[in-house]
Amino acid sequence: MTTIAIGGASGYWGEAAHATRQLLQYKELDYLVYDYLAEVTLSIMARARLRDPMLGYAVDFVTEAMAPNLQQIARQNVKVVSNAGGMNPEACGAAVRALVEAEGLGLKVAVVTGDDLLGRLDTIADCQEMFTSAPFPPVEAVVSANAYLGAVPIAQALRNGADIVITGRCVDSAVTLGACLAEFDWAVDDFDRLAQAALAGHLIECGPQMTGGNFTDWRKSAAGLADIGYPVALIDRDGAVTVTKPASTGGLVSTDTVAEQLVYEIHDPQAYVLPDVECDFGRVTLEETGQDCVKVLGARGSAPPDTYKVSVTHIDGFKAAMSLIFIGFDAADKAECFAQACFTRAEEQRQASGLRACTETAYEIIGADSQFGRASSGSGDAREVQLNIAVKHPDKTGAGGFIKAVTGMGLATPAGMAVFQSGRPRPSPVVRLFSCAISKDKVEPCIDDGASSQVVPDRLFARVAPAIERPSEPQADSDEEMVSVPLIKLALGRSGDKGDRANIGIIARDPEYLPWIWSALSPEVVRKAFEHFGPTSVERFLIPGIHAVNFVLHDILGGGGMASIRSDAQGKAYAQVLLHQSISVPVTLVESLE
Repeated sequence: MTTIAIGGASGYWGEAAHATRQLLQYKELDYLVYDYLAEVTLSIMARARLRDPMLGYAVDFVTEAMAPNLQQIARQNVKVVSNAGGMNPEACGAAVRALVEAEGLGLKVAVVTGDDLLGRLDTIADCQEMFTSAPFPPVEAVVSANAYLGAVPIAQALRNGADIVITGRCVDSAVTLGACLAEFDWAVDDFDRLAQAALAGHLIECGPQMTGGNFTDWRKSAAGLADIGYPVALIDRDGAVTVTKPASTGGLVSTDTVAEQLVYEIHDPQAYVLPDVECDFGRVTLEETGQDCVKVLGARGSAPPDTYKVSVTHIDGFKAAMSLIFIGFDAADKAECFAQACFTRAEEQRQASGLRACTETAYEIIGADSQFGRASSGSGDAREVQLNIAVKHPDKTGAGGFIKAVTGMGLATPAGMAVFQSGRPRPSPVVRLFSCAISKDKVEPCIDDGASSQVVPDRLFARVAPAIERPSEPQADSDEEMVSVPLIKLALGRSGDKGDRANIGIIARDPEYLPWIWSALSPEVVRKAFEHFGPTSVERFLIPGIHAVNFVLHDILGGGGMASIRSDAQGKAYAQVLLHQSISVPVTLVESLE
């Protein structure tokens, strides 16, 4: 084939069940790809496998994606690639094979393993954390350890005749790149084409986030959110990519929605490192070629490192949290008063019982601009707020003691408190992420198709880290009168997380606005805007091809994911906070906005 159509049917574990059925309505569809995994997801799956050796994978993939649609998938000759295997790809493969047999279909199911290092911690126990240089966590606390595999074993499984490929942990974009490698028989050192396909995978890996979900200009897609379309990437043999969605579905595909997804959860846009290729997205261009069709060109690639990134999750104590609502006059001050009283009583009870101290405490008053770093005082206009209050503690008993102290004050509160949840919340483990690297020659990706198995090692390249040619900084210069406008008038924004780091991508609505955005939003200005969350540093990267700036904020999420006790533990709303920032621009630019 000269062009293949790949539908992104899942962006996380819990994705809408109708996505598969919707994408199958796209008659030219060649592949369905599913991404279920995040760092925290693997730890949840690992604990499920401990309870039941036949669990530890995304059961939804079998029961909701495959079971109702397998006959149609076979009729349309659509191939499936998914990382639904999680911590137990063999069990997931067995469940899908049982479905295939029950349906009387001749589909071949292949399973990719080799990523799970939980039984081989000795190979990484001397590693340091790749971002903080912290030592390896106590081995007895480790819940999961997985290498991020690439696309090569997926491609080989498809070349071997597999109709359905199930993997454990692989990089999110590998399910798309693997299909391209198999269909086009690209050489593994054809790095520019690999970079384009990897970018396509990055764009569709979060499903409807690319078709109007989580979109700054949300009113443009709001009417169609209930039936929002899932993304389709059309990729040709030369690596050109067009993204679209099935006809007559909600949402939209535009240069704006694609640009927002391009900047989502990336660090250095010119050094996006994957197991198969290191990508440079700095000069990617976007062009609307029709309704809900955007052409994507310009990704460049170079040789990947000779290591795999490894994601290790480990238990680091327990956390406990409650949400309470305060209504009426002085709502924010009431919440503030109650939070302080809770901490005082909890500390008195802790000392009386001889328990260890909490390792962290936090409270946020939603409705009193807590996410913007403003104190509750002066928020007298807020007539209803939500108090989120939480602690971390070295052991479960201590975390539970805090909840008992809070609930024990249920009748000793300022007036107007209401509780939405029923029952007393239970403490949960603090699951912390540790990232490191392992030499590729210590990992053996393996394909098992039910009849035979095959080890498929990654090719190692004599790699020299590419000399990145950084773009010239845009210059803002004008003799005109200046006026202050909120950033959202000039730009779109999208933010996300990687461990304890958050990124915020800011995309200029017009190339003419970019110099003023760049000039106004220095790393120090952005750090100041989020200083209430305590970032240790901020990096800034220019992405001239899409007229964007990417900020990376380090150590800002309170540990990130399940290790955090923040209201926004993954930084998903940080872009919305930054879009309130005021930017000085020439008055003529403001006139062009009106």
